[in-house]
Amino acid sequence: MSFPAIMVALVAVTGIIWLIDSLFFAAKRAKQVSEDGVLLANNSNGVKDPLIVEYAKSFFPIILAVLVIRSFIGEPFRIPSGSMLPTLHVGDFILVNKFSYGVRLPVLNSKILETGQPERGDVVVFRYPKDPSVDYIKRVVGLPGDTIGYFNKTIYINGVKINQREKQKTDDMLGIIPVKHELRTEVLGEHEHSLLIDPSRHLVEGEMVVPEGEYFVMGDNRDNSNDSRFWGTVPEGNLVGKAFFIWMSWDWNSGGIVWTRLGNSIN
Repeated sequence: MSFPAIMVALVAVTGIIWLIDSLFFAAKRAKQVSEDGVLLANNSNGVKDPLIVEYAKSFFPIILAVLVIRSFIGEPFRIPSGSMLPTLHVGDFILVNKFSYGVRLPVLNSKILETGQPERGDVVVFRYPKDPSVDYIKRVVGLPGDTIGYFNKTIYINGVKINQREKQKTDDMLGIIPVKHELRTEVLGEHEHSLLIDPSRHLVEGEMVVPEGEYFVMGDNRDNSNDSRFWGTVPEGNLVGKAFFIWMSWDWNSGGIVWTRLGNSIN
């Protein structure tokens, strides 16, 4: 069972327990008096609630708040692989804006409010089309109706070549980026971002038209990314949200926090 499904179930169970108690049992307890005429306990109504009711009252608002925040406002994710290097590192913990591309009901994932659409260059989290239980993160390259080509490590959008330029590696990247990889930059929409190229590796090339209601996505680590070049486009209904902020970064090799990455925005 997915985390949202668990949260919805817990909200339902604790809410129902609280509601049933309020409707049928709380008033009766309030009338109970001990043998010497003293009320059984000293809560706000003078009566002690059963343990299960106490737990329901305590946890219901907390679980509901977490569910609302994660479903409609923002959700944390951890970066498990290097497919988005150098933009995102293994061990980055990011926040995803859940209402950038529409407000959706948890579990059902049906959109109830339109708030926007992905733009070219956005970094998005989505449910992997081949296995929706798995979340992926990539950059939007092609919008619905676009013709996307990828040849000689270069993107072509509707016949227009997306130029790249080489970029100098900084000292903090030397331990992250493989020696033989080239660091470059390109501009997609309003996003100028860095990417990695492995000159020695040759992956699939070709051209496709992005279907309506779907998006073509790629990793910034172009030669080490499982993306739309291999399994196709992402349906709009699979979108989770837009990645926008790194709130924590952990170096698993040194076992420490990477302080320089904390608070960085994702471009």
